[in-house]
Amino acid sequence: MIDVPMPQLGESVAEGTVTKWLVKQGDWVERDQPILQVSTDKADTEVTAPASGRVASLVAQEGEVIAKGGALCRIDETAVKGAVAPAAGPAVAAATSMVASSSANGDAPAGLASPSTRRMALEHGVNIADVHGTGDGGRVTQADVLRAAQPAPAPAPVAAPSAAPSPAAVRAAREVEVAAASAPQEISALIQAGGGFVPPIPGVGFGAYKVPPYVPRGGDQVVPFSRRRQITADHMVYSKLVSPHVVTVAEVDLGATSKLRDQHKDRMKKEGVPLTFLAFICAATIKALRENPNLNARVLEKSYVVLKEINLGVAVDTPGGLVVPSIKHADQLSLRGVASAIDELAQRAKAGKVTADDLAGTSFSVSNPGLKGNLFGGAIISQPNVGILRMGEIKKRPVVVTHEGEDVIAIHPVMYMALSYDHRVVDGVAANAFLWRVGDILSRAEFEVG
Repeated sequence: MIDVPMPQLGESVAEGTVTKWLVKQGDWVERDQPILQVSTDKADTEVTAPASGRVASLVAQEGEVIAKGGALCRIDETAVKGAVAPAAGPAVAAATSMVASSSANGDAPAGLASPSTRRMALEHGVNIADVHGTGDGGRVTQADVLRAAQPAPAPAPVAAPSAAPSPAAVRAAREVEVAAASAPQEISALIQAGGGFVPPIPGVGFGAYKVPPYVPRGGDQVVPFSRRRQITADHMVYSKLVSPHVVTVAEVDLGATSKLRDQHKDRMKKEGVPLTFLAFICAATIKALRENPNLNARVLEKSYVVLKEINLGVAVDTPGGLVVPSIKHADQLSLRGVASAIDELAQRAKAGKVTADDLAGTSFSVSNPGLKGNLFGGAIISQPNVGILRMGEIKKRPVVVTHEGEDVIAIHPVMYMALSYDHRVVDGVAANAFLWRVGDILSRAEFEVG
């Protein structure tokens, strides 16, 4: 009998949530067969069977958070394939019945929470099993942990009865309470400390404005957020709240880069390396980041860090939603290496094979809307980075070029590129210098193609 443990899902990941069992007790499994799906704050991962055998028991339940190395299930590797599996004993049956009853009644296990919420609880000295969860299905949220971490107020002196609060005061207090429960960690702490900013409440409104209620109509389709969509939504709202976004745009002549690509793309394709415009733009971005390091940074509480490693994130659209895996140590790669890394990451992302480490450590990102893009657009910064470069569509346009000392009009492929940057750290001069350099490299085709 062997235990299947929760694997190490990334350098910075200490636990995972069991999201879906792909097998049940009594099933026969082959070695390396996926048996369950596990999720973290960074990625979804399939856990495979370490050996062939029969599933003796499922130790962890769906929705349960298991620490690295904790038992997920047990496999009897001595079982004979094709033999009838033994019936579950009374204890197993009772446990299964209890779990099924709990699911049916909508009761969540005590302390059900995401890995990031559990880390916050540890940092604040809160026993998460004692926290009342206000999230979906009783899940403990970060706001719940922050409330539990607050010291109990001292008993107030007995005072004479006062008049009942006005409806406006009751409404304002309720809005603050709801905002604290739904806001990101930093904003929630600010609200509970009694200061400053009360953010809009999704689906409710802000101040005097209230969101009109949804009235179902024939043909409407309500689509629940997937876990990835919910994480993306929370990330984007958080980024817009904490980072003062500024967008600057450059027009880039890709004529010289296009000619260089045409000279080498067929040969490199035969060698298994797609030489795309995205590869050239990423290579130019990497070089410009090395020359303008303040764009390769992250913000701390009262300081910022200029990062030595350039780990370039490349947005990839997958059937399950957008993910941004990163090319690690990208400045150490040639153009060929960058092109190969982009293709390899994209293929694994679309197959659902990216890992938590693939998605961690990004220092700057490039967003590509694809062939059906548009003129340009300002992307939202991927936290905790301070910038993101978004590509526009490539379109042939008339441009003025110098030929034999004379200005003439030529038809070249042109792209508008938009840089979104965090004005807490990056000033306009630095942002424009960086974006100008990216365009300069591309307009002069300043690349070595191996």
